[in-house]
Amino acid sequence: MPTELKIELVQRLVRAGIRDFELSSFVRPDLVPGLADAAEVFGAVRGPGLTLGCCIGNERGLRAAAAAGADSATFLLSADEDFARANIGRSTTESLDELERLAGVATDLGIALGTYVIFAWGGPTGPARGPAELEPIARRLVDIGVTDWVLADSSGYAAPPQIRDLLDVAAHHLPLEALTVQVHDNRGLGVANVLALAELGVGTIDVSLAGSGGHPAMPGQRGGGVCTEDAAQALELAGHDTGLDLAALVDTANWLADAGVSGLGFVRHVGPVPRSAQAPAALTFAWKNPTQESEPAQ
Repeated sequence: MPTELKIELVQRLVRAGIRDFELSSFVRPDLVPGLADAAEVFGAVRGPGLTLGCCIGNERGLRAAAAAGADSATFLLSADEDFARANIGRSTTESLDELERLAGVATDLGIALGTYVIFAWGGPTGPARGPAELEPIARRLVDIGVTDWVLADSSGYAAPPQIRDLLDVAAHHLPLEALTVQVHDNRGLGVANVLALAELGVGTIDVSLAGSGGHPAMPGQRGGGVCTEDAAQALELAGHDTGLDLAALVDTANWLADAGVSGLGFVRHVGPVPRSAQAPAALTFAWKNPTQESEPAQ
């Protein structure tokens, strides 16, 4: 995606009411050239009232994030061992050791450091995970002193009961209002999980405009986060004040798709639930019975 398009995307989302972004990732440009412009994007969109975070995998990325003026950096920690070794080159345990070291670096740099726990509910190489698998990771994170967590259902394994079970463990270690949960929609459960998270009082729900995104390690999967506009619609219908302009979100989602970024979702295709009476197009029916064309429809 061209840098100018990324900047315009953020500007449109700000006008729609979004204030909290994971804006980019500071990673090796030779491996991920599409994110080589992270510092440029940060410099272009910074403004009052915005919280701009990023994803990092090592000290080099952390230092680049601090230099770019990021408010926070989130370390990429995988609960799936095979994915951790293939994607980051370290085991989960080794990643936790690296995170402990980076916590001291972040303090010196004056940047807030949090951590992902991707595949917290399972996947991509293993079965579903639950409280027993999260508990030792959670204890280690508390020992390290990192209490800004993004629990990610990266493969879309969870339904609301599994969401609640895992968050019961997290709630023993930190307030749920301080927690972020990243919701994916690989299996069509994303919007239901968003509503469950809001009911539980989770502080931040991480979603993706038009369900865009994905990961090169999982080609062909619905790898993006649950659609921002679908989540906003569901939350509003459930009585939550999101502070978002849903019509502007829908317009931006369609603009993004028109710009060539593949997306998913429902609301952007059919529009939000109407708030007032509308004059519909004429309702026409064409009945046809291939075996009894002369008989009226019953």
